[in-house]
Amino acid sequence: MKTRLYIQIATLFFLLLNTSCKNYLTPYLGDQMTMEEVFSKRISTERYLTQVYSFLPQDYSALNSTTPRSDEAYFSWTAWVGYLGHNDGSWNTTTDNFQTWTTYYQGINQATVFMDNVDKCGEITEANRGIMKAEARFLRAYFYFMLVEQYGPVYIWGDKASDISVKNEDIDRHSLDKCVEFISSQLAEAAKVLPVTIVDPSWYGRATRGAALAIRSRLLLYAARPLFNGCDLYKGLQNYYGEFLFPQSPDPIKWENAAKAAREVIDLGVYNLYENTSEADPFKKGIKSYMGIYFEKWNKELIFARWEGDGAFWNVRSAPPMVLKEGYGGFAPSLKLVDTYPMAESGRFPIKDYQSNGVPVVDSQSGYSDNGFSNSYIHPIDGSVIKAHNSCVGRDARFYASILFNGMNWINTFGGEKLVTFYDGGTSSFNNSTGDFVKVGYLFRRMSDPRNDTENGNWGSFSWPYIRLGEVYLNYAEACNEMDNRDETNALTYLNKVRNRSGLNNIEVAYPEVIGNKVLLRELMQKERMVEMAFENLRYYDIRTCMTAVKESNGPRFGRNLLATNFEDSWERTDQICLPLVFQPKHYLFPIHQSQLNEMKNITQNYGW
Repeated sequence: MKTRLYIQIATLFFLLLNTSCKNYLTPYLGDQMTMEEVFSKRISTERYLTQVYSFLPQDYSALNSTTPRSDEAYFSWTAWVGYLGHNDGSWNTTTDNFQTWTTYYQGINQATVFMDNVDKCGEITEANRGIMKAEARFLRAYFYFMLVEQYGPVYIWGDKASDISVKNEDIDRHSLDKCVEFISSQLAEAAKVLPVTIVDPSWYGRATRGAALAIRSRLLLYAARPLFNGCDLYKGLQNYYGEFLFPQSPDPIKWENAAKAAREVIDLGVYNLYENTSEADPFKKGIKSYMGIYFEKWNKELIFARWEGDGAFWNVRSAPPMVLKEGYGGFAPSLKLVDTYPMAESGRFPIKDYQSNGVPVVDSQSGYSDNGFSNSYIHPIDGSVIKAHNSCVGRDARFYASILFNGMNWINTFGGEKLVTFYDGGTSSFNNSTGDFVKVGYLFRRMSDPRNDTENGNWGSFSWPYIRLGEVYLNYAEACNEMDNRDETNALTYLNKVRNRSGLNNIEVAYPEVIGNKVLLRELMQKERMVEMAFENLRYYDIRTCMTAVKESNGPRFGRNLLATNFEDSWERTDQICLPLVFQPKHYLFPIHQSQLNEMKNITQNYGW
């Protein structure tokens, strides 16, 4: 992909109006190029496709993502940010933040317009037109999928652009099964035409066969999970046409379909988990292998991704204020995420559960301690000697690749060693007068490459994976575990591939009791997904489609006691700083926004809204 080809929104040939369903799906040409002129030239045809790519989600911007709305993060700002209303449960059918209905339907329509017209361009070969049409088909299906994961069933226009003969009052959502069937078939059809690999490096980032099959894997996994597979919450809900919107009972075949879809990606044989080949120390290799997913450009783990050439937006907000010349201290993990990273030696997850006062129920076999300090701890990445809280000692390699904790040195030493402490009076002091300070006791450092000279404004670059092989392995493992004809061997094998890359032992070594225990393996897989895919915008939908959000995303949130005036006391747990999360059953799916309800009088609203 040329550096910014699919990153910037192309200046194209029409304006999109937003006054009604018909209008926001209709290209307005005005005094610009006509449709015939657009598709008569290679360059303008390519720009049209670029414009379709521009509707891809901007999850890499973090504030627009699902991350701060999930239990995996606690971003520092508590005013003027859209995620607050979602976290406290105050959002409703008129809340505009994170509503994507109009945007993705615009993208869907533009993809269809492109598919209908690309063959008119004689300056592009028939073979290349076929590939470009398949790209648009993939993008259209992906946009539909992102609508479904947020809203549940939606209206499917099919293989035609918006039809002005369709009356708004006749539009309602199609059944979930019809939506999944359409999206799945479109991804499969696109996969038949899309190239297996992109040969020309200048075009990296375009859709491939693997991208279509991998998104199909995620789609069918979600369709098999409880939220979309016969849950009681949506039973009896019918659309305007008299169809049940959701499956009325679970269908175990959907788990087999999910397993087959993930296996198709694996069997392509073109992707590998990224592994560092230069580091001799096994533990450091695990750290650098996990870091390399983001920092090694277009590595073989990335199935569909973009290269974020300017890492400043992310990394300046992941940097500690006061310690550096510039740092906003905002992008922070939740204490729950920090607690979830396994112990390196035992391979076990350290926390079993929490008492009502936030005190963790520690797995005594894990080797974890939430008390005391190691006075001469050597950090495994930079080798600096620090006083470390024992909770940060002996953790999984991914912990050190991802978490900057209270008492560490800053991740590079271009300006010398810089101690980072977050308590009141620390080097990055807790300060109630501004939002730019850390409230949990940690920052998320994963996108911050220690090779960058951040003191001189070099914030680096990183990959942003829309989907990668590590997720597909976990998708496959989960589906294999849940099938009626349970395949425990493959479930363990592919879960362990992910764990082993980070230097962990096999899950059945860490937990011998997992053999033959479907429920325990499910719980361990969910924890593994939380850690492995941290901040990749999967946790939000994982706990919703698995219907665990009412437990995981509800109640007080704890952090370290940064109100303390000394380092030692700042490691106590408290719920007096972080705002609580509120989750009600209706929050499993977004409401249809009031603007759409006003347009489409007979559209069926989601439960509880």
